[in-house]
Amino acid sequence: MKCGIARNYVKCSGCKRCEIACSLKHEGRIWPEASRIRVFEYIPGISIPHFCVQCFDYPCVNSCPTGALKVDEETGAVIVESDKCVACMKCVAACPGKIPHLHPRDKYILICDLCKGDPECVKACLEGAIYIVEPPRTRASHKLYSKTPEELTIQVANNLFGESAEKILKELSLEVK
Repeated sequence: MKCGIARNYVKCSGCKRCEIACSLKHEGRIWPEASRIRVFEYIPGISIPHFCVQCFDYPCVNSCPTGALKVDEETGAVIVESDKCVACMKCVAACPGKIPHLHPRDKYILICDLCKGDPECVKACLEGAIYIVEPPRTRASHKLYSKTPEELTIQVANNLFGESAEKILKELSLEVK
């Protein structure tokens, strides 16, 4: 089934159950560093679940020189063929959110594969911060979510704290735009 995962940053508690569920599914053990979803917290209380948004035009797939990245026709997810990946990082450079990252041991790229249409991270999120959406992608969602965790932290801080966000962000050396 084609689906996408959306997120509500205000609801994220930073518990990292999503990272645990993902690493259990893909690695067979709790190993957050090898999770396809990562939770960043640059400001205490603002947790940013960060994972592939399955961009409309798949810049990561188009940038791969070895053909290691493919689009799953059933789910629309990016699939990594680890045996073809040479860890050149061109997909990271092409990704507007800098979302792909290297497997900590085996040195191939990790990208959310939507767990074949049944995402474990969504099931693990008790707060409802990440959830399934159908239809999966729109051009608007791509632009909304495909940002770096730093950019997303700034957006959420501005939404939560208004004018006082600028002072907090400067103290943490995050660039205010």
